[in-house]
Amino acid sequence: MTKIGIIRCEKNEHACPLTNCFKCLTGTKQGFAGYEDCELAGVFTCRCPGDNVAELARILKAKGAEAIHFPTCTFAHKRKDGWELGDGFCPDMQRLMEQAGQSTGLPCVKGTAHLPEGYTPEAL
Repeated sequence: MTKIGIIRCEKNEHACPLTNCFKCLTGTKQGFAGYEDCELAGVFTCRCPGDNVAELARILKAKGAEAIHFPTCTFAHKRKDGWELGDGFCPDMQRLMEQAGQSTGLPCVKGTAHLPEGYTPEAL
């Protein structure tokens, strides 16, 4: 069973309880479809400008995380008929994922639930 850490964005913490992210994680769907079975290791909220994302990732690793996912809303936005790449909550997602990955050696993945049509989760 793969243990997953999630680092979410502060810009969505008061609007989204991560319900669909958790459903996809436990059902190994959408952004978690590449795992045979997974469970949650922990969740953190990144605060702008993300200076502490490496530390958050290290703590998740210490709690057993074997991969870290960043929710779809960090790099995509909701439209009337689904989700579309671009204009997500975090303009620095690539840099933050690189910092998290470099500090832990863990794969960092863009995507959880609500993947845009045709999008395949990217891992660093």
